[in-house]
Amino acid sequence: MTRRGLLLFSALGLIWGIPYLFIKVAVTELTPEMLVLSRSLLAALILLPLAAYRRELAPVLRRWRPLAAFAVVEIVLPWYFLGSAETSLPSSTTGLLLAAVPLAAVGVAFVFGRRDRITAVNALGIVIGMLGVAAIVGLDLGGSDLGSVAKLLVVVIGYAMGPAILARWMSDLPGVGVMASALALSALIYLPFVAITGGWARSVPSLPVIGSVVVLAVVCSALAFVVMFALVAEIGPIRMTAITYVNPAVAVIAGAIVLSEPITIWTVIGFALILVGCALVTRPDRRKVEVEVDPPLAPS
Repeated sequence: MTRRGLLLFSALGLIWGIPYLFIKVAVTELTPEMLVLSRSLLAALILLPLAAYRRELAPVLRRWRPLAAFAVVEIVLPWYFLGSAETSLPSSTTGLLLAAVPLAAVGVAFVFGRRDRITAVNALGIVIGMLGVAAIVGLDLGGSDLGSVAKLLVVVIGYAMGPAILARWMSDLPGVGVMASALALSALIYLPFVAITGGWARSVPSLPVIGSVVVLAVVCSALAFVVMFALVAEIGPIRMTAITYVNPAVAVIAGAIVLSEPITIWTVIGFALILVGCALVTRPDRRKVEVEVDPPLAPS
């Protein structure tokens, strides 16, 4: 990984490790749909003027089909189900389960036409990673609240598909323009949804909730998505999903310090298994690397 890639990776790992804490705080007073609307609207208002000044909106909007698909799988569905799940699950557990994104990325890459050979090591990684998820769900949570766990499955698949869509259909487009447009589109989708469901806040939220929404919008959305776009361009969509190696650790530490969420032995074991599984899943096929690299290095 290049120095720039390492810096982007570290920054995004920290930035995307803290949203679970702030989501947990926000949903104590806001409905999940109101939180998505507030977060996406504020982030869009920050990025749209910058994108317009750079004249980045027109080329993005001309490719509206992949833009709409990206907005749905990366923002519209995941953010709602994430907030809904956190009304009952600890923020640390949510972060841990989302560490399974690289596992889903393998399947997404195959569906999108990438036919990389699954090695024995990759297959072992899938098995170990799923055992880690089972340890958290079955032993840490005691098998409770499977409905919320199912919601997180939607989030995992969405977060695996988002970078793949960017890499295949939108990698040549300006990052700020893509994210500004996707966030604005998400806000437009949720505006009538909140109105129909009556999800408006009935009173002025408390300062911790307002602060959580601001952090989620400015840091974890506007800034994070621009960094994510740059990271995908730098290291690729599958390697980028390895950011979930860092996010869960940040989420567990933040939840324990701020919300006094417990850290059980099964939390540690489950996270360790998922971490090992993801590392093995994303390990490249050495024989393929040799075939691709050796010829250019050979004497002419």
